[in-house]
Amino acid sequence: MAKILIIDDERSIRNTLREILEYEDYEVEDVDNGVDGLQLIEKKDYDLVLCDIKMNRMDGMEVLTDGLAIKPDLPFIMISGHGTVETAVEASKKGAFDFISKPPDLNRLLITVRNALDRGSLVVEAKVLKRKVSKVRPILGESQAIIKIKETIDRVAPTDARVLVTGANGSGKELVARWLHEKSNRSGAPIIEVNCAAIPSELIESELFGHEKGSFTSAIKQRIGKFESASGGTLFLDEIGDMSQSAQAKVLRALQENKITRVGGEKEIDVDVRVVAATNKDLLKEIEAGNFRMDLYHRLSVILIHVPPLIERKDDITLLTQSFLDEICNEYGMPVKKISDAALEALKALPWTGNIRELRNMVERLIILSDKVITDNDVRAFANPSAPVAVTAGTAAPAPQTDFDQFNNFQEYKDFAEREYIKFKLEKNNWNVSKTADDIDIQRSHLYSKIEKFGLKRGE
Repeated sequence: MAKILIIDDERSIRNTLREILEYEDYEVEDVDNGVDGLQLIEKKDYDLVLCDIKMNRMDGMEVLTDGLAIKPDLPFIMISGHGTVETAVEASKKGAFDFISKPPDLNRLLITVRNALDRGSLVVEAKVLKRKVSKVRPILGESQAIIKIKETIDRVAPTDARVLVTGANGSGKELVARWLHEKSNRSGAPIIEVNCAAIPSELIESELFGHEKGSFTSAIKQRIGKFESASGGTLFLDEIGDMSQSAQAKVLRALQENKITRVGGEKEIDVDVRVVAATNKDLLKEIEAGNFRMDLYHRLSVILIHVPPLIERKDDITLLTQSFLDEICNEYGMPVKKISDAALEALKALPWTGNIRELRNMVERLIILSDKVITDNDVRAFANPSAPVAVTAGTAAPAPQTDFDQFNNFQEYKDFAEREYIKFKLEKNNWNVSKTADDIDIQRSHLYSKIEKFGLKRGE
């Protein structure tokens, strides 16, 4: 159900608009001045604002400007009894979706409202799709370590200097590499990623440098390697500490001479790549152990960027959590859930061995399993799902613990938890879909889709 805010200092107009819109099943709130309207826009999530232009306490054009500064994607329909072409043009320039004269024509009003709501939905969907397609997300954080990383990226990215990014798994090394490429002069060319730990040692050379037809048993045709594919752009060698010694020697030669030779080939091929490497290992210790070449280390580490673990920048957890709440709720097509201050403090108290990746998974779990507001009790309950739940005197015993070994991955567990949660809420509301949708704060159509997806049936 779309939520609409009416801002108009004429009670009769507000009542008329409310009656029309509520008849069409919209949820409507109204205020008689722009100041109160802006406060509501800041506190609540509206899908549309109908705003008068001529008002006493605050001009409607000011409300439009300030409102879009607070919520840039919020559609505004401006209404006025003194409508002129100039006024309509000015409203459009300031970002209004449309302009309607008083008294409003019923059919035009409803068509304009539907179009504005459709546009708002398309804007949100476009942002979600763009975020899914693009792997370049903002580096979030206000800690000194993150500020320093951003400054280093800004300074280093425009050059062709090689960069070695270090840090624990899940801390955001790949994101740093992507921003180094995005802000470089090579951003128009591709960034090619190679996970050195995921490729068998006997295939890593073929993956990096390519091979000629017949160079080994399964080489049925010529193949271009990652160095050639990244020519003109950036080659990101992730987990380079797991690269074999023979591959290290060839990578060193490629970095020294900007030339490669395909496996089984004799011709030297010129390549123009910028190499960014990343590792979760201490390469100096790997050098001492004889597992990594010192000369390659010095070639790669012209610039060193260390990404700290999340436990060392707990103050960034609030910002990261809110960002993940917005992102995941938009992906699920549900209103953004709120989180209490106590819950944020509970999150900061966790050890975060999985760093940013673990935090995102945790937020997704909380969104699925908690009610409208995420509390510190939710964090404690779902931080370690396999941990036993303490039962105090006078409370009911907890439900039997789930066998988490039955799930092959987090997606399977997430689907299971979501199904059980929706089933519980439907049964609690006697299978009233409309009431359940309001209870869990999602659209009714979205709930129907979930019921169909999970094959839920009454009385099963």
